[in-house]
Amino acid sequence: MLKAAILGAAAFSLAGCWSEPEVTGSTSSCVANLYSRYNPKVMEQCVNACIKCERGNVTTCTTSCTLKGAR
Repeated sequence: MLKAAILGAAAFSLAGCWSEPEVTGSTSSCVANLYSRYNPKVMEQCVNACIKCERGNVTTCTTSCTLKGAR
């Protein structure tokens, strides 16, 4: 019983690690207003869109874009 409780607690705590952030309609329309041909793999576009549309800062947006594969 104790093993099941520990396993359940571990699974529950790890469940949040793989969730993708939801992109709302306002975010995608904001990006569309900034770039007609937005490419999230281009670091400059990704960081600018993050800062302006998701209210991030340079550090968090650069990290986020890098993790998403932007170069």
